[in-house]
Amino acid sequence: MKREERRHDDGPVPRGNASVIAAIAAGVAALAGGLVLFSRFAARRIEREVPPDGQFATIHGTRLHYVDRGHGPAIVMIHGLGGQIRNFGYALVDRLVADHRVILVDRPGSGYSAAGHSASIAVQAGLIAGLIETLELDRPLVVGHSLGGAVALALALDHPDKVGGLALVAPLTQPEGAVPAAFRGIAINSPAVRRAVALTLATPLGLLSGDKGAVAVFAPEPVAADFGTLGGGRLVLRPGAFHAASTDLAAARTDMAGLAARYPDLAVPVAILFGRQDEILDPTLHGGRIAADVPRVELTLIDGGHMILITAADTVALWIRGRIGAA
Repeated sequence: MKREERRHDDGPVPRGNASVIAAIAAGVAALAGGLVLFSRFAARRIEREVPPDGQFATIHGTRLHYVDRGHGPAIVMIHGLGGQIRNFGYALVDRLVADHRVILVDRPGSGYSAAGHSASIAVQAGLIAGLIETLELDRPLVVGHSLGGAVALALALDHPDKVGGLALVAPLTQPEGAVPAAFRGIAINSPAVRRAVALTLATPLGLLSGDKGAVAVFAPEPVAADFGTLGGGRLVLRPGAFHAASTDLAAARTDMAGLAARYPDLAVPVAILFGRQDEILDPTLHGGRIAADVPRVELTLIDGGHMILITAADTVALWIRGRIGAA
C-alpha cells in the first residue's frame, strides 16, 4: 500500500501547535493587560503627587490648563518637549510675579491640557493665540523654552497681533538631522506603535529608569532637587504624556524646516538665551544661525545647560525683565 504524504503547509495547523499558539497569545494578552492596568494605577498615583496648579479654559474645543499670577506687563510662558508648567514654576515665576502678570500654559497634550486635533506646531500656536485672546492680554512678551520656543516663533509669525516680543530660552529653531540622545526613546514614527508603547511599556520603563531622563536633559549640570514633583518631571511618565511627547517630536521633525524658512518675516523683536554647555540643542545651530540670518534676533550666551530656566533662574529672570522694555 502506498504511503500517503502528509503536508502541514497547506493544511490546518496540527492541534498541538494550535494549542501552543493560543496559549502564547493568551499570555501576551494577559501581560499587555497587566501593563495597561499598572500604567493607569501609576498615572493616578503620579497625579496625586503632582496635581493641577491652575485653571482651565476651552480654546477652539481644546481644554487648556494654565496658571495666571501677578499683575503688570504680561508674560506668557510655553514649556518644552515632555515638560509642563512646573518647569517654569520651580524657580522662575516667583522672581517675576511681583511686578508682572505671568501666565504659564501646558501645551496641548502636555501636563493637564487636552490634546488638540493635531500636534503640529502651527495648531499649538493657534491654541496659545486663542488663550491670549480669551485672557484679554495686550501683546504680551512670550517666553518659550526648547520646543516651546518653536511654538512661540510660529505664534509670532501666524498671529503677530497677539505678540509684543519673544524671549526664547534654549529654543528649538532649526530642523534637526538626528534626534537628541535624550529623546530617542520617544522617537516612534508609527502612530499605532506609539499608542501601544504608551499604554503598556512607557510608564513601567520610565519608573525603572529613575532620573536617567532628567539627568540627560539637565546635563552637564546636576538635576534640581525635587524636580520630579516641584518641577513636574514625573508627569511625563504617564501614558498620555508619553504619547503626547512622542507625537510632538514627530510633528516637530515634520514642521521645523518650513517654520525656519519663514524667520525673515518675523515682525517682532526676538531675543534668545542659551547655555553654552547645552547638550540637548546646539547653541550654534539653534541660536547662532537664526541670529545671523534675521537682523531682529539678539543672541545671548551664558554658562549652563539646557535647563537654565531652573539652574540659572536669577540670570534668566533678569534677562526676561530686560526684554519687557524691548518688546
